[in-house]
Amino acid sequence: MTNEDVLDEFRAAGALREGHFILSSGLHSAVFLQKNLVFMHPDRCERLCKALAEKITAEVGEPSIYVEREGGAFKFRRAFHIEPGARVAMVEDIVSTGLSSRECVEAIEAAGGEVVCAACLVDRSGGTAQSGAPMIALATLDVPAYPADALPPHLAALPAEEPGSRRLNA
Repeated sequence: MTNEDVLDEFRAAGALREGHFILSSGLHSAVFLQKNLVFMHPDRCERLCKALAEKITAEVGEPSIYVEREGGAFKFRRAFHIEPGARVAMVEDIVSTGLSSRECVEAIEAAGGEVVCAACLVDRSGGTAQSGAPMIALATLDVPAYPADALPPHLAALPAEEPGSRRLNA
């Protein structure tokens, strides 16, 4: 699956949005990837996840599990655990700054695992996000993100939306 194929899945689902968005990092951006609009379609989700799994397998060859936020921190739930010394491929959906990826890597390492890669469906940092592990992205976008006090005029002129979920329970 090419970079454009991945972005076409987002476009076709109405999930590649343009406007003024406040990202979970607190930074502002003119582009937002509304992943839930892709994930609600089993066929799209299957194509994307299968392509990412194939790319991880081709580059790393390790299985993966997931962590979830509980009390603001990533934890292993749903009977997931890591055997000490286990090699782990950490997978995320969308990467912007790499903060969530770094938090996942820390949780895996704290549980005794060795993170061999950080993978994502879309890296919207253009490859600059620091995840704490080698990054494998199914697609890459180079979308600038700005602090609230440094918005370019065209972005500042638009009303801001905050469509992410990080602060829903804050």
